[in-house]
Amino acid sequence: MAEQISDRFALLDEWLCRNLGAVGVSIDKMAKLSGGAIQENWLLDLTFDGGQREGEQSWVLRTNAPSTISTSLGRPEEFAILKCAHQAGVTVPEPILLCEDATIIGQPFYVMTRAGGTAQGRKIARDPNLATFGPALAEQLGVELARLHRVTPQQSSLPFLPVPGVHPAQYRIDRYRADLDALPDGHPVLEYALNWLEQNLPPANGLVLTHTDFRTGNYMVEDGNLTAILDWEFASWSDPDEDIGWLCARCWRFGNDDLRVGGIAHVEDLLRGYEPISNRKVDTASIPYWQVMAELRWAVIALQQGERCRSGTEVSQELALTGLMASEMELNILNLIDGLERRVA
Repeated sequence: MAEQISDRFALLDEWLCRNLGAVGVSIDKMAKLSGGAIQENWLLDLTFDGGQREGEQSWVLRTNAPSTISTSLGRPEEFAILKCAHQAGVTVPEPILLCEDATIIGQPFYVMTRAGGTAQGRKIARDPNLATFGPALAEQLGVELARLHRVTPQQSSLPFLPVPGVHPAQYRIDRYRADLDALPDGHPVLEYALNWLEQNLPPANGLVLTHTDFRTGNYMVEDGNLTAILDWEFASWSDPDEDIGWLCARCWRFGNDDLRVGGIAHVEDLLRGYEPISNRKVDTASIPYWQVMAELRWAVIALQQGERCRSGTEVSQELALTGLMASEMELNILNLIDGLERRVA
């Protein structure tokens, strides 16, 4: 390993052996993975001598990145969510170990199995074979969402997740309005969107466990097949349609605007997998509402990240460029609301 890596992770091998009952472990390869603006992911190729995981293992170590945001769960909470999703039958990396002892690598972390393939949204959306595998991939994503949405607050022990006491959409509106108020500048389009969302609340569908960042870029694909759903740090109790609207938002289509579901397929492909397992008929007329919510949320996050750079809290080119993306979401919002208003008229 490179010197800077070995210094930071000098205690990792001993900790792994102690917690897995191994005589010894060889860290054959360790490299920081691309992506992960909010969390850090490290590839781990290991060989254990004895213990619960004897032999060669391919894992990922996940820990905090410098540019986290307030709505992101901590690593212990995310590990609990990952375990819950795994138990619910969702295709996720197997959660292996959680470490809350900051003396091991300097902050909490967990390790999980590594899935094959790529999570790069643009690469998936631009795959030359997309027309062949896209509909089936979207159907499988529907299956995964349905499995997740069968988990309710009454069924699971996730006490750190707040349970909204109001309509889930109103809960989001109140949060995003507070987030905007905390920013130094005004954002009239986003304020307009908040008012529109508040005036057009759809019927609620009950509270379920939502991924809340379920999109192209947060799942792994290998040879056109889904291998894992990733990045659970925003999971929450919410309306199931929030996950569907987020996946369908234009900001996650990577240029394939005609393919509404994450730039890979159509809504009917997603629902073909989702509805039989969820035992719920989705009101497709409500999806655009949650698309507006999705564009608004991403705009707020972009502005928050940009402000972190502008204020000097954390100066980075990535944060500065992220802050400039809010105008694209504002345009998407205006086009969506205009289309919905014209339909009503």
